[in-house]
Amino acid sequence: MGLLTGLLTLPLAPVRGVGWVLDQVVAEAERQYRDPAPVERELARLERELLAGRITEEEFDRREDELLDRLEELRGPQTGTFGGPARDG
Repeated sequence: MGLLTGLLTLPLAPVRGVGWVLDQVVAEAERQYRDPAPVERELARLERELLAGRITEEEFDRREDELLDRLEELRGPQTGTFGGPARDG
């Protein structure tokens, strides 16, 4: 950016700054959304609740299935036995 361009667009600096901040917030939100650690912690907590008798086996199964589906979604496609992509059929 040249000196003249910088001076002429100086009034737009706050708008560019807000845009940059919004980009950073969106990037961090996406990173947190795709992080499997909270789902893994919830699975561990769920198992502790089952072992402590605070939830039923049916409730555990239902919630575990939901969490495992979410974890699978986060981790992406699974690989086959020898490291290649999994195949149907």
